[in-house]
Amino acid sequence: MNMREFTPFKNKIWLSSPTMHGEELQYMKEAYDTNWMSTVGANINEVERLTAEMVGCKYAVALSCGTAALHLAMKIAGVKPGAKVFASDTTFSATVNPIVYEGGVPVFIDTEYDTWNMDPAALEKAFELYPDVRVVVVAHLYGTPGKIDEIRAICDRYGAAIVEDAAESLGATYKGKMTGNFGTVGVCSFNGNKIITGSAGGCLLTDDIEVANKVRKWSTQSRENAPWYQHEEAGYNYRMSNVIAGVVRGQYPHLEEHIAQKKAIYERYRKGFQDLPVKMNPMDLENSEPNYWLSCLLIEPEAMCKQVRGEQEALYIAEHGKSCPTEILETLAKCNAEGRPIWKPMHMQPIYRMNGFVTREGDGRAKTNAYIAGGAVGKDGKPLDVGMDIFHRGLCLPSDNKMTAEEQEKVIEIVRSCFE
Repeated sequence: MNMREFTPFKNKIWLSSPTMHGEELQYMKEAYDTNWMSTVGANINEVERLTAEMVGCKYAVALSCGTAALHLAMKIAGVKPGAKVFASDTTFSATVNPIVYEGGVPVFIDTEYDTWNMDPAALEKAFELYPDVRVVVVAHLYGTPGKIDEIRAICDRYGAAIVEDAAESLGATYKGKMTGNFGTVGVCSFNGNKIITGSAGGCLLTDDIEVANKVRKWSTQSRENAPWYQHEEAGYNYRMSNVIAGVVRGQYPHLEEHIAQKKAIYERYRKGFQDLPVKMNPMDLENSEPNYWLSCLLIEPEAMCKQVRGEQEALYIAEHGKSCPTEILETLAKCNAEGRPIWKPMHMQPIYRMNGFVTREGDGRAKTNAYIAGGAVGKDGKPLDVGMDIFHRGLCLPSDNKMTAEEQEKVIEIVRSCFE
């Protein structure tokens, strides 16, 4: 129960806002001065070169957003109407919606506590239930790589392609290799809140020149190589603007700087909460180096006050020595600081509630209902429906890299006060 009063921050503390440096404006002005304001130009070429070079793939195709890249990735992977596609469950809807664009049917794979990403054990169980699935969409949550080797080994056994959604994990590595490199195709994002930004934009990542050329064609309305506008298949207006590319181009030199700042924020939170009944999202992993995009908090079960969430509203009962995400987020908001709930799992979303959902012990629908009824656990004693549990107990903390250490210390005190 929060008993302390805090003076609101004069300037809002954001979850994660763009951090500009100056070079961005130079490249945008270059596009303006040379009149290359459309979807061709030096900035686009340079963004593709820089992205491929940094990630370590052969080709990057600059597109209007990460969702556009995911959509074209579904086409490359061969998603057809009615085909089931396995997908990460705890993620933003943009990971999943492109499956539906192509008429596919998402089947959601539960999360694991180790990385907050797709559970390889649940994926194995899913293939036992749906052995004909040939596409798996894997997201890296909040900048932490998933267990790629295990996931890829399972997919290889079943002949399934991986579409790797690295929208949140640009610059993160798994066994020394950048995320975005581990699938048949990969995707990164330059959305306004990402580790580097163009205000919008994204890239499709591949080592296959034919794939890169196909995606470039699709993204420019599938125009054929003819003197007139000739079209033999449906296309899309998905190419990145040369102006937006100028912003991304100016951001790239600061990627490592942003990652270092985000890491410092994470470490300050971890130190500031070390005596509270909470855990930070998993970043200290043996095989990976995350990009620390967002710092998150998971409240221990015994320290949770009563909380219930409806479709658009939440209620809680304050209790001495305990708290919940709703109380913490409301208290931060009163102090002019932005937090956010953990992504609500896709199998809990109204649009996808009738879709398949698989946990490490099989069909997950009964597990979800049991969890709601009374916190059912599996054979290992851990909750079934891990994604729902993380959503219930977790939240994203203000992680803006322009937040000063003093401002962050106040955020820490605000959060601590909720447990008093």
